[in-house]
Amino acid sequence: MVLFIIIIIHIFWSLTTLGPHSLSIYGKKKQCDAYFKTLPFVFDRRRKKQYHMGGLILRQKALLVLDNVLSFEWATDDVLFYSTQETLRCLRVFRLHLSDSGVQTTLVYEEKDPEFFVEVSRSRDQRLVTINCSSKISSEVWFVDSKTPLSFPTLIQSRQPGLLYHVEHSDNYLFILANTGANQEYQLLRAPLASPSKPHWVPLFSAVPGTVIKDMELLQDHCVFTVKDSQCRLQIQTLSTQEPYQLNTHKLPHWTCDLSPQRVGTVDRGSFGFFLSSPVHPPVHYLYSSREQKLSVTEDNTKYMSLTEFNTTRLQAASQDGTMVPLTLLHIPALSELHKAPLLLHVYGAYGVDLNMAFSPEKRLLLEDGWALAYCHARGGGERGLAWHRAGSVLQKRRGVEDLAACIQTLHHLGVSHPALTALTARSAGAVLTGALCNHNPQLLKAVILQAPFLDVLGTMQDPSLPLTVEEGGEWGDPRIREHMDNIASYCPCHNIIPQLYPSMLITAYSEDRRVPLSGVMKYVERLKKAIQMYITRVARVPAVILDLQPGGDHFGPEDFHLSLNEVH
Repeated sequence: MVLFIIIIIHIFWSLTTLGPHSLSIYGKKKQCDAYFKTLPFVFDRRRKKQYHMGGLILRQKALLVLDNVLSFEWATDDVLFYSTQETLRCLRVFRLHLSDSGVQTTLVYEEKDPEFFVEVSRSRDQRLVTINCSSKISSEVWFVDSKTPLSFPTLIQSRQPGLLYHVEHSDNYLFILANTGANQEYQLLRAPLASPSKPHWVPLFSAVPGTVIKDMELLQDHCVFTVKDSQCRLQIQTLSTQEPYQLNTHKLPHWTCDLSPQRVGTVDRGSFGFFLSSPVHPPVHYLYSSREQKLSVTEDNTKYMSLTEFNTTRLQAASQDGTMVPLTLLHIPALSELHKAPLLLHVYGAYGVDLNMAFSPEKRLLLEDGWALAYCHARGGGERGLAWHRAGSVLQKRRGVEDLAACIQTLHHLGVSHPALTALTARSAGAVLTGALCNHNPQLLKAVILQAPFLDVLGTMQDPSLPLTVEEGGEWGDPRIREHMDNIASYCPCHNIIPQLYPSMLITAYSEDRRVPLSGVMKYVERLKKAIQMYITRVARVPAVILDLQPGGDHFGPEDFHLSLNEVH
């Protein structure tokens, strides 16, 4: 669970569904647990008089409602810690004390650096509440011991440029995942709770060369690591936390593309439950038992184990500088029979975030309808670790565009589809690589699908008044530096449009999206249509450019299913 925090606190652009909500408090923790025992958490999103959650209609009146809550954890039965978010920034942590004399709210932490993001979490053994402060290049963690919940937070290690770390706790020891390993990758270290600073960190485990640590769960006597190899294959590795340290590797099904920890229900410190899936394989529940040192599939999910009629092919594409880029291909016919198959490519390549490869029912339908699905793990993403992200950020951002082009060309060279049957889809920051590719290699694609796309990098980064511009310098660069500005201008999709034959495009944008300014999307569409108009006198085919402008401010699309049906598909 430790690296799951990274998705929240290290990656500002990818806050997924964890945006701020109203948190309704119905009493002390035990009272809430008793009243909501079938619910994983208690959010009151719309402040209705009746609360529809988990099939229940809740009529109990809330003791109080906390607005703009991003994260929260109970330290004890009567002490709650929570962080708040304002204008896409999360800078404050409060402590709520429910006592017989009333409710007392205290500000316990306030971040002064606008490049940092703050959230609250809890150790798996329930002992510590941690305040996690993180920017693109460094992090800092404070903790509150649940034995003394009203005490001032204790600093583990002050922030240092280039140092990223995340903590867990067991038996009065901190288990620290920090980028102090070879090539600044993550390794596991340990320190006494009473002496938590960096001079006391002792290395316990580093991933073998060619693999990277993606996540960690701390059980009572084992660490469970999720590891990826150079071809983005997932593995589970377990390490005993007491001498003699013993490392075991557990292979996962060949089709596995995504591992999601089970985050609801009672926490059993002797076992770790998780779901394995792929874009076309439904989630299967697995359980690792530290007592038996065994990985098993739960009985009620064995119905999916026979779902083997599709192929998962791991490939590599040689990029322009010789770097081998992982590429995952999902298909039903044999590789040699895919020349006439329509191909849908996926890419992200930003913020050190892995390409989303969890189960998607519509992807399964496409596969059964004869499509091949390809996932390009371009530099800038996190598939091969922190170094993979650094190799595709700031001045190296164009490497991700080159990786994407190499993946498409490799597939076509292998006989997988051809340009007239190839489409590319991306969302948010993934649109940067996609838009840059369309400007430089439009002949590789027939169609493009973009959702909430970031297309005007230069214009956005030159406007410090926008909510996330200051924080984004670590990903795209600082346009106040001439070298950075010239580099952004060289690949920015909106500023490199020329009259030529572009692929047809469907672009879905949201009118109140605060992460991606609508003005940048509108500017891109206007310039693209104008360039196409200047070119169409020379060709018979006119590419379609459709802007599907939807209401609302959710960067990730509407949560309401009926509203989502209004989007063009």
